[in-house]
Amino acid sequence: MRTVRADPHRVSILDGADLLATHVLSHDRGGFVFQTLRANDLIWPYVVNNYLKGGAPQAFDLLYWNADGTNLPGPMYAWYLRNMYLENNLCKAGRLSMCGTQVDLGKTDIPSYIFGTQEDHIVPWKGAYRSTQLVGGDTQLVLGASGHIAGVINPASKNKRSYWTDGTLRDDPDPWLESAKSQPGSWWTHWNNWLQAHPGKQVAAPKKLGDAKYEPVEPAPGRYVWPNIRRKSWAPERRCALQT
Repeated sequence: MRTVRADPHRVSILDGADLLATHVLSHDRGGFVFQTLRANDLIWPYVVNNYLKGGAPQAFDLLYWNADGTNLPGPMYAWYLRNMYLENNLCKAGRLSMCGTQVDLGKTDIPSYIFGTQEDHIVPWKGAYRSTQLVGGDTQLVLGASGHIAGVINPASKNKRSYWTDGTLRDDPDPWLESAKSQPGSWWTHWNNWLQAHPGKQVAAPKKLGDAKYEPVEPAPGRYVWPNIRRKSWAPERRCALQT
């Protein structure tokens, strides 16, 4: 996704008229981009079955959930695409600033639970593995089977698939996988045990949102979720996204 769909020209278009005019990225535009990453699985089977054969699509709970998208604030999306994909600035100490504070992941001293899935095409697991080399503090890496939806949404009650853990962390992810232990079932059980071992300090839940300095903006989910954006207004961005 970074190499094909995030280059300076395409990101500059997202920074331009479309997002500035609406201030919102519609959920169907974002969803379409992700579908094109696995077009053979997420687009063409439905074209053949629904349109060419006249069949009804099969019920699929995960894809039904996946289709329930939400709009995104346009400026946030453009900023995220530029800094997290195009320029990869989160990995560079001091390159990003949040609320007046420079970001350096290497200075974090809290434990980190880093999870990836073996067949994830959005965040390849070897890319997720690199996070172990970036953050400070103790790190726990777990690799789940399947992709970025079925691999993550794997309830312990079902106890499906498997996961890998306890490998030796090195610069290269392949030796880690060779040394890791394969565990049957859901990774949620491992995650729950890890959370219980790293509970942190218990604090009372706030009785109301915000404070004198940071007042609540508006009720959830936020105004950017509600606009009904006309599809035709996103045609220029769509043509751009399809270029390779």
